[in-house]
Amino acid sequence: MRSRRWEWCLAMELLLLPLLLLATNIQGQSTREVIVLSGSNLSLQISESLPDNYKQLTWFYTIHQKIVEWDSGKSKYFDSKFKGRVMLDPQSGALNIYKVQKEDSSTYLMRVSNATGKEQEWKILLEVFDPVPKPVIKIEKTEEANNICYLKLLCVIPDQSVNCTWYGDSGPFSKECQSSVLELRVPEPQNYSKFYTCQVSNPVSSKNDTVYFTPPCTLARSSGVDWIASWLVVMVPTILGLLLT
Repeated sequence: MRSRRWEWCLAMELLLLPLLLLATNIQGQSTREVIVLSGSNLSLQISESLPDNYKQLTWFYTIHQKIVEWDSGKSKYFDSKFKGRVMLDPQSGALNIYKVQKEDSSTYLMRVSNATGKEQEWKILLEVFDPVPKPVIKIEKTEEANNICYLKLLCVIPDQSVNCTWYGDSGPFSKECQSSVLELRVPEPQNYSKFYTCQVSNPVSSKNDTVYFTPPCTLARSSGVDWIASWLVVMVPTILGLLLT
């Protein structure tokens, strides 16, 4: 009975040995993050030097999708969506990607092996963002009652995945106002903000739209200063022309 148990344990050890060797051979796993704007060119590169005299280097888009493999002095590019948009630098191991797309976002893996079969892996998390679209502030409501102005503004955003922040002339509003809808009560003229701005952003870009407030309860696309400046641009040449005739 004891002999059978020993034989069973020995068989299990032999079955698990390849997995144990695989776990001990793959070393140096680390992950870093890269964030870029779509349409740009980038270089995925580890922060350390490649092992000396490595035999093979492979870049993966996913665990099962190879992008390029360098072996014995030659680079082989695999049939993938990256074909024609990538180039490998064998000296640094950098993977250069041209005209990166939002769909290229993934965790990339670089695997390097030496002549003895020892492997090292590095992971790079790539996040690609499109430029944010310009928002448009829609004036939903301006109502005055009992010397109080009620405002309701809607920040129309084509892409709902972006972050939205409302600003007044004293800075951003409190967190409970950080949505696409801004509702305000302006009780006293001295407490009003001269403008309200909706800013949309993601990690690589931002855009905004602004409306201007005039007490007691009026909103406009341009401020009085802008209107006066535009009026002067039109009227000054006209007046000078009349004076010179």
